[in-house]
Amino acid sequence: MLTKRELLHSAAWLAAAGLPCGSAAFAQTARPGIVKAAEIAEAGFIYGLPIVMNYGVMYEYAVDRNSGQFKAPFNQIANEARVFTYKDTAIVTPNSDTPYSFLWMDLRAEPTVLSVPAVDPKRYYSVMLCDGNTYNFGYIGSRATGSEAGVYMVAGPDWKGETPPGVRKVFRSSTQFAVAGYRTQLFNPADMDNVKKVQAGYTAQPLSAYLRQPAPPAAAKIDFPKFDKKLVKTNFFEYLDFALQFAPAQAVDKDIREKLALIGIGPGKSFNFKDLSLKDKLEIAVGMKAGQRKVDEKTKTIGKDVNGWRLASAFGDSAFYNGDWLLRAAAATMGIYGNDAVEAAYPVTKIDADGKPLDCAKANYTITFPAGQQPPVNAFWSVTMYDGKTQFLVKNPLDRYLINSPMLPGMKLDPDGSLTIYIQAKSPGKDKESNWLPAPAGPVYLAMRLYWPKEPPGLSVLPPGDGSWRPPGVKRVGAAGA
Repeated sequence: MLTKRELLHSAAWLAAAGLPCGSAAFAQTARPGIVKAAEIAEAGFIYGLPIVMNYGVMYEYAVDRNSGQFKAPFNQIANEARVFTYKDTAIVTPNSDTPYSFLWMDLRAEPTVLSVPAVDPKRYYSVMLCDGNTYNFGYIGSRATGSEAGVYMVAGPDWKGETPPGVRKVFRSSTQFAVAGYRTQLFNPADMDNVKKVQAGYTAQPLSAYLRQPAPPAAAKIDFPKFDKKLVKTNFFEYLDFALQFAPAQAVDKDIREKLALIGIGPGKSFNFKDLSLKDKLEIAVGMKAGQRKVDEKTKTIGKDVNGWRLASAFGDSAFYNGDWLLRAAAATMGIYGNDAVEAAYPVTKIDADGKPLDCAKANYTITFPAGQQPPVNAFWSVTMYDGKTQFLVKNPLDRYLINSPMLPGMKLDPDGSLTIYIQAKSPGKDKESNWLPAPAGPVYLAMRLYWPKEPPGLSVLPPGDGSWRPPGVKRVGAAGA
């Protein structure tokens, strides 16, 4: 599906295949011209990529019961009493730290009321609210609202009304569909039953049910377009067109939406690739390929380089992006549904301290945190291993996908009090396996996660790239298998 990295890169690959999008209207007289059309398609691809990616995840998680990734229908919470593994492929760079709960919300008929239980202050949890534009429009949880029980409401863009009694805060989605992503800290495998108890306290209900009033008329049934690898290669703008009907234009969207309309893209329009002339197909293909190149380049340069790690603040709400569609597209490509930096910071790398690509078919590596220099957080931190090509978790003999701070009691410190993590495809030896992060025998992608990072003036990763704490570089320590 689209969120697989190789598919993302093939979405604009079209030229050779006779690519996507367009409509019969595009082929008519009021066309913008070949150069302008390509420019608009480029801008439209960048603008639409996160929106189409989000639709793909929503389709697999909440629409297609046979997707293999299905969680639950709209407006029902799906609790995962497990952490993600190499088998989870709907989201790139998935978090394997915290069992997830998901709630995909259809907000067309009425708002949804969310209730959370009291959670032990020692256990971090968060509920990230993300809409179809991939804007993080609100948070509930340890950092944002505290550990006490509470009731909150999520409303769609067209809802009008007063805050209901007992509701602590109303969050407003910019789209008619939105997702609540729950992250509940797991201390160790034996802690899973405790996580289940917390998850059982997460509830969701329509506003009418909360108020004990009659429900409003149900929203119209939707015929969601099927989403798969083959179709996204040829129907990218058709998916965007479909998604935009549930995303009313904001002031910041005005310019790009007007440009897209010039080539027949927008809410209420209908694309049919077969109706396009070869010339039209090529114009759109050229623009999309240019857009993909820009997104790829942005993902490489976003943020700042610190000892080989890229640190950036790449996720946020509509005001955070303020029309920077390229940043939004790059952020989604790097890892859709990432947190705001104040909730979690994400140093990532594909290179070692000398700037050479990480490849565990060729070399072994280490990361060493000096004594007193472990990541400064209010909650916890982790280092997760991904395949460098796909950005998915890696199957390995230990079923270990990360090393995190809750594991520290079972790990070994160096004589000087520092902590060394061994990054290699084969075991570093039984005496070091407690500190081993298994890698694929090939390219590697590493992601740190600093949950609820401490803020200045003390030691801090914030602001990302300019904080006083700097992640240590990944050092090559010998040939693979040595």
